Amino acid sequence: MGGVSHASVSATGMSDAVGSVRKRNVAMAGLDSSPGSVDDVEDSELQEEKKRQPVKRACNECRQQKLRCDVVQDPWMDCSRCRRLKLDCKIESNFKRVGKRSRNAEMEREIIELRKQIANVQATAVTSMPHQQQPPSLQSAQHTPKQESSSHVSPAGVYHTPSGLSSDQYMGSHEAVASLLDLRSGFDGSNYMRNGNHHFRRIEDVVVVPERVTELFDLFFTFYHPFLPFLERAQSSDEYYNASPLLFWTIISVGARRYQTDTHLLNSLAGPVSRLVWSTLADIPQSYHVVKALCLLCTWPFPTSSTSTDPTFMLCGMMMQVAMQLGLHRPSYAQDFSKFRVELIEDELRDKVRTWAICNIVAQRVATGYGQPPSTLYDWTLSSESLDPNFRLPDGIRARLQIEKFCDKVSRALYTNQRDPVGLCNDHERSTLISFLSRDFDELESQLKAQNDCITNLYLRASNLHLHLSVFFDDTTGKDYRDRLLSLYVATRTFLEAAMNLETDVGPALSYTPYYIYQMMVAAGCTLLKLNTSFFAAHINMDYTKNLFNRTIWAIRRVSLSSNDLPERLAEVLAQMWRLGSAPNPKPSTENSEMDDSLMLKVRCRMSMSLLFDSVWRWREDARTKGRNLEAYLKNPTNPDSNAESSASSSVGAAHTSTSTPGVGGDPSLAPSAVLPQATLGIQSGSTIGGLPSGFIEPNYEVFDPLNWLLDGLVDLPYSYSTISGMEAQGIA
Repeated sequence: MGGVSHASVSATGMSDAVGSVRKRNVAMAGLDSSPGSVDDVEDSELQEEKKRQPVKRACNECRQQKLRCDVVQDPWMDCSRCRRLKLDCKIESNFKRVGKRSRNAEMEREIIELRKQIANVQATAVTSMPHQQQPPSLQSAQHTPKQESSSHVSPAGVYHTPSGLSSDQYMGSHEAVASLLDLRSGFDGSNYMRNGNHHFRRIEDVVVVPERVTELFDLFFTFYHPFLPFLERAQSSDEYYNASPLLFWTIISVGARRYQTDTHLLNSLAGPVSRLVWSTLADIPQSYHVVKALCLLCTWPFPTSSTSTDPTFMLCGMMMQVAMQLGLHRPSYAQDFSKFRVELIEDELRDKVRTWAICNIVAQRVATGYGQPPSTLYDWTLSSESLDPNFRLPDGIRARLQIEKFCDKVSRALYTNQRDPVGLCNDHERSTLISFLSRDFDELESQLKAQNDCITNLYLRASNLHLHLSVFFDDTTGKDYRDRLLSLYVATRTFLEAAMNLETDVGPALSYTPYYIYQMMVAAGCTLLKLNTSFFAAHINMDYTKNLFNRTIWAIRRVSLSSNDLPERLAEVLAQMWRLGSAPNPKPSTENSEMDDSLMLKVRCRMSMSLLFDSVWRWREDARTKGRNLEAYLKNPTNPDSNAESSASSSVGAAHTSTSTPGVGGDPSLAPSAVLPQATLGIQSGSTIGGLPSGFIEPNYEVFDPLNWLLDGLVDLPYSYSTISGMEAQGIA
């Protein structure tokens, strides 16, 4: 054991000695070696350092997108992605990725800062102009020097015309830039534009000052609300906005329909409010105040030149569906339609009952005016004679609900036969049904006579016209055919007289009537035209009928809101049909004389409105045959009383813009509507092709899209409903 231990110690000592000798040799070799050998050592150290450093194998563009890169560095060759996208392919040692959110936020800050600078420069330029040189809209907006000095709102003073880039597109997330918007641009998440102590209501690029909001609310409740009286005038505009921004802006839009201070405001609001409608409907669940807004929009829709772009009937269906989804048809059982605990408040319960009644009233009028089956639901809530005061409707609403119930009865009795392809009742049943419905109308008329309300009377006359328009489906060999035609003529005459002589507490009110009244006026005009050119002309006073038709044409033109909208276009079609219709000479007719079938309709699927669609269809065929273009007549509106082909004379043109109405005897209720310049309708002045504006280069057009009608697609309004769903504007087709 001792020998083995001694030997192992000796071996360890020898190895240590050999190691120390080797270290000394290496050190001496370093001192005695040549310079070339030192470089070799340094190169090895550099190679080791390079091995420790990561190699940048991806170019800057691929690193930014976190994509695999196939760039070749030695010899250099751009990666396939940069070659395909024609990007600058390079590798930089100090390159750092930039997050999309940070870059977007920086762009948002730059845009907001630039817009602020532009507004300040334009405001400075406007304030430096002499007062007489400022735009009229700005002069009307500047009430006091104090208000002018404290406002930096818009180049036009109060309102902004919508641009292609809306605030929602460049602001991004409201939560992410809320503080930035509040501090630097004055906009916050509540759609306020704050400037000192003033609060400006704003929707996209349209800004309305408080004074204008008050004025427009007063216009709405004074002139429009009596036709659909279900809102509370005592509530402030702020309360309406807090309840529903859509309801607030809808009231503003209706009040701006004939706002003479700024005739461009309605067109400026059309696009933003329409987009707000669809974005609001996309949010679930809804508030029943949204249903109120839809009721107003279906009653006074935005002007359009084409039925294919009119969303009223579709919005009406959504209005009824949203109302039922919220349980408005069962207002005392709101808990059954909500997952949260609902406490019934009497004021809110009465408001819901009124809203549900108005929903059915509006839905019935829309269905009647568009010739479609109604989507109404006259349930226990609207039929109850309960002692509960919460379910009692105001007298004005209850009376008009009874009228619309009668219209529903007419539609379902005469136009919903399941055994007929187009829904018409049998010829032998129609006479009996008409007699019963006529008695129901007489009873309803006697009940409502005590109210002595001219607006209710107008709706009542419209329902009577809706009833008797069914005569165009009658068998011409029926024994009471002449009597039915005479009843239709009387109903048409009384309705038109009630409409054109309509005068409320605030004066003549025809210009403020709902869209439904205009639709019935067009149907009444077609009725006069049809009867005047048939064998029945021998039974009516032709001079009075011609005068009444002439007054109807000018009345429809006064209902028009903007150039080339549907009322103006259909009024011109009626005038052309009367002037160019080659009316036959009425021959004396006796009881035993033979009757022709000139009053029969080819269009039979649109209920009582089939006459209107049939008349325009016939005009379209005649216009195609004779090569007429409606636009040539719209530039010089036709006077149906004239013998000339087209009334291009200065007298008719002046009459269209004067306060008096030709053929009406100066009836002040037919005051002219504001005519918007062509620029607001997307037509460049001076831009013509073949003597017509550039928007009218196609020779043939149709009206009423279900049958490829004549008037669709003629004019591009400043807004397009195709942009509502996020698509780019493609014009009105």
